[in-house]
Amino acid sequence: MTSPSVVPAPAEAPNALFEFLLRLGDDRLVLGSRLSEWCGHGPILEEDIALSNVSLDLLGQATMFLRLAGEVEGKGRDEDALAYWREVVDFRNCLLVELPKGDFGFTVVRQFLFDVHSVVLMDALSRSSNAEIAAIAAKSLKEVKYHVRHSGDWMLKLGDGTHESHRRAQKAVDDLWRFTPELFAADDIDRAMLAAGVAPDLSALKDQWLSLVRDVCERATLTTPHALPQPSVIRGGRTGAHTEHLGHMLAEFQIVARSHPGATW
Repeated sequence: MTSPSVVPAPAEAPNALFEFLLRLGDDRLVLGSRLSEWCGHGPILEEDIALSNVSLDLLGQATMFLRLAGEVEGKGRDEDALAYWREVVDFRNCLLVELPKGDFGFTVVRQFLFDVHSVVLMDALSRSSNAEIAAIAAKSLKEVKYHVRHSGDWMLKLGDGTHESHRRAQKAVDDLWRFTPELFAADDIDRAMLAAGVAPDLSALKDQWLSLVRDVCERATLTTPHALPQPSVIRGGRTGAHTEHLGHMLAEFQIVARSHPGATW
């Protein structure tokens, strides 16, 4: 693997690399935090534990990506500083992951849509020209393969279960589908990373994602729209334009660190 210092890249790549790493870290930090809200509230004990474990996996992945982002930035910020001391507009997560957890069906469908994306992305990033990113992705891939198997199983149980479970799962698919194009909407950051060999072509990942998602949904007797809406319909998280939901979540998430700055325990 080529070290980051000698990767051929456009002039804006150092900043682009930092922004790219924030996107990877923030997606997982925010979704892991959302998923942790189920701790003690799962429908059954085993699922309560499973959701907590997936949440911990996501937070662990966020830690690695944000730690590397801090190193790339070179301003002395570590993963904790990036998690607890940025404002809402400085977060780069997609809108999909910041939505309130909703009911169990909503959580399962959102998790499945993200898990499939994470599997195809981590698989591609494991071959990144950036050795650190490739190593994090290879480690994360082992975890996200379990995640997608877990959420996929629940998609089948809910979609092909009772009338009520099917109704809730279908509603979640209908409500969440419009947020998914942001996962594949390439901008200058993504194009710089693609040119440097750091990241894959998002449009190529989209077709793979669609195929996997539709296969499971079909087996779960759930209907998906014929195509993804245009990315311009709902987007903005990558540039700091978030829903009010993220602000509420971060207020609770960051309160201890901000109430006791510099504290250690």
